[in-house]
Amino acid sequence: MLSILAVIAPIFALIALGYLAVNRGLYPADGVKALIGFVNNFATPCLLFYSIGTSDFRAAFNIGIIGPYYFGAIVCFVLGIVVARRFFGNRPGEAVSAGFSAMFTNTVLVGLPIMSRAYGDESLPVTLSIIGLHGAILLTLAMVTMELTRRDAQPLGATLVLAMRRVVANPLIWGIAGGISLSISGIDLAEPIAAFFRMMAQAVVPAALFGIGGALNEFKLSDNWQQALVASFIKLVIHPAIAYGLMIWVFHVPMEIARYGILLSAMPSGINIYVFATFYDRGVSVAANTILIATVLSALTISGWLYVLSL
Repeated sequence: MLSILAVIAPIFALIALGYLAVNRGLYPADGVKALIGFVNNFATPCLLFYSIGTSDFRAAFNIGIIGPYYFGAIVCFVLGIVVARRFFGNRPGEAVSAGFSAMFTNTVLVGLPIMSRAYGDESLPVTLSIIGLHGAILLTLAMVTMELTRRDAQPLGATLVLAMRRVVANPLIWGIAGGISLSISGIDLAEPIAAFFRMMAQAVVPAALFGIGGALNEFKLSDNWQQALVASFIKLVIHPAIAYGLMIWVFHVPMEIARYGILLSAMPSGINIYVFATFYDRGVSVAANTILIATVLSALTISGWLYVLSL
């Protein structure tokens, strides 16, 4: 247990530092978006490019890990929608937004730092193989579902075009595509170039964690906290439980590799669920509360999953 605390304590200490710094006026709230923008648009693409480009990415692309991860995510999406409709009386569009909150993982700002801290750089190829598909699959699924259910829907073709534009315009995709190209080509980067990408990659962990902590000041508990708590439970417990069952009992993936996919599925919901909710103006308060509740509770649930995965 002490070893688990040693893994997560620095992670959540950095998140707490970011929260307190903004809350107490020691760091400007306006600077949080800029910091997260740096992480998402510059530092993480460099990390993805360098890590994928200098590793055997094709060997890391394990369908026994990727398949269960995304199957579990889709089950959580459907479950979130059903719960929102049946138990909380949400309208269709709001239910889709709630389902997205229960499905979409914070793979970058929280996932990458915790994976690196828990399992080291050897976890990155498998982790990045999941991240590479994350936005493309789940964001497109959610957008198409939203357009099919809301009354003021756009034509399906226009929705698919918009989804593809959002995916292609994402700098994370550029980093992944560049890294795959580098890995396939077998080209070795010159030392000064490699050093540049290593330095940018090293900025991801502290900047991401400080930024997500600062961003939590933006989200306050509202009347929909009960529904957000359910969405958080689905994300933090149900998703990794499905991934665990499929990877270990169905696909028989060795635990020393499967744990990368299982732990990544146990990360809290990402800020993109709030972006999605505000874009469609559906379920905004549920999304905001889910980010807050899931991030706070993940300190406990991630510890629990680290313990399970160490058995």
